Amino acid sequence: MKQTSHRFSQNVTRALAEPTLKLALDRTTTLLRSRRARVIADFPQYAQARETAQKIKDHTLDNLGHYLRQFEQNAIASGAQVHWAATPAEARKIVTDICTAEGAKTATRVKSMLGEEIGIGEALAEAGVERIETDLAEHIIQLAGDPPSHIVMPAMHKTHEQVAELFADKHAQPSATQDVPALVESARRELRPKFLNADISISGANFLIADTGSFITVTNEGNAELTTTPPRTHIVTVGIEKMVPSLKHAAVFLRLLSRAAIGTEITQYTTFYNGPKRAGDRDGPERVHIVLVDNHRSDMLSDFLRPMLRCIRCGACMNHCPVYSAVGGHAYGAVYPGPMGSVLTPAMTGLKGSKDLPNACTLNGRCKEVCPVNIPLPDMLRSLRARQFDAGMASPRTAWSLRLWAMLATRPALYRLATGAANIGLRVLARGRGKISAVPLAGGWTRTRDLPQPEAGTFMQQYKKKRH
Repeated sequence: MKQTSHRFSQNVTRALAEPTLKLALDRTTTLLRSRRARVIADFPQYAQARETAQKIKDHTLDNLGHYLRQFEQNAIASGAQVHWAATPAEARKIVTDICTAEGAKTATRVKSMLGEEIGIGEALAEAGVERIETDLAEHIIQLAGDPPSHIVMPAMHKTHEQVAELFADKHAQPSATQDVPALVESARRELRPKFLNADISISGANFLIADTGSFITVTNEGNAELTTTPPRTHIVTVGIEKMVPSLKHAAVFLRLLSRAAIGTEITQYTTFYNGPKRAGDRDGPERVHIVLVDNHRSDMLSDFLRPMLRCIRCGACMNHCPVYSAVGGHAYGAVYPGPMGSVLTPAMTGLKGSKDLPNACTLNGRCKEVCPVNIPLPDMLRSLRARQFDAGMASPRTAWSLRLWAMLATRPALYRLATGAANIGLRVLARGRGKISAVPLAGGWTRTRDLPQPEAGTFMQQYKKKRH
């Protein structure tokens, strides 16, 4: 996907003007938040599981080299071939070289954000291999020519009415109605023959298990199993941070992943893969290639962004983020949107080219609160902002505003005088209407929303009144 995160402001303006985007986002994020809240409330061990998951991840990252070597040894022993890719370009070359060697013309693909990260779609097209997305949402955005807008639900920006129009235009046998079951059936008719006739299959992996050399996929549609089983060759592209020491450790994350991602106790399909098919197996690929991708993950190990490597790609931070809920994933202009993307993108592509993303946050803390592995996203975003300022990347207006704020914040008497004057000024601007439609120097805020009229008196003034 072409990176456009340096045009975040323009992307946001465009997103806010889209009439159906907010409707599509509200439908899905509201449902996901309510379902997650219910399933977490019914899981009394959640806090303990979350703490355990964090400890497992931290331990694995402390010993990542050991577990990677152990995984490679055991995966090879099971019959798989293991490849190492330091960069997206290396990963793409490995995949396309395998396709060329196999003489592949078609490849079915299971949804994988790592695949998006390394640009697998473009690489397959250049190699003359037809890519067939088998996940329903990925199928939708492939037909629409869109990039994913969410890491779990890539077509979150589409309403089902828009999907119906798309299928009517693109499917050989579209459904007669616009209801969701009919749309799913239309996609099934379109995709089922392609599952069975593909030359090669490509997937990601939710987890790698070091002591067995196995990998796990987690889906709700069964498309992973249909994708990986019929073709002769299966290619797995996966980030090195997906490692866990053993099956019992993976079980902790499986209990958390679906609860955080879609608000269910467990997903419909959780499949463990252990190399190619063996003598006596009725089905399965004859060859399995596992491509382990770094792409700056090793750099993050020794950096303040290291906790980001705990991420299990559940998307909960996006579902609870007010910024994401307002503008959607495409506005971020990067493979990974939302709070986690605002940390990952600068780590992978450089802070200068994505400097707006760490600032696309209100620092309300909801992302950390709902993260199943307790990633301190607000702290890392604040640190990235500080690095920007220290490196002179902040705009002159931002730098001037921060210096003014620092001058006020370090002088209590002046701060109280300024906030008192601001309170009076905002109440004058409200003119008793309860809202403020325009504020000098704050057009970026009031252009798309009204400010509420402040209460009489600053916080400190009201605090003193209540104390006395």
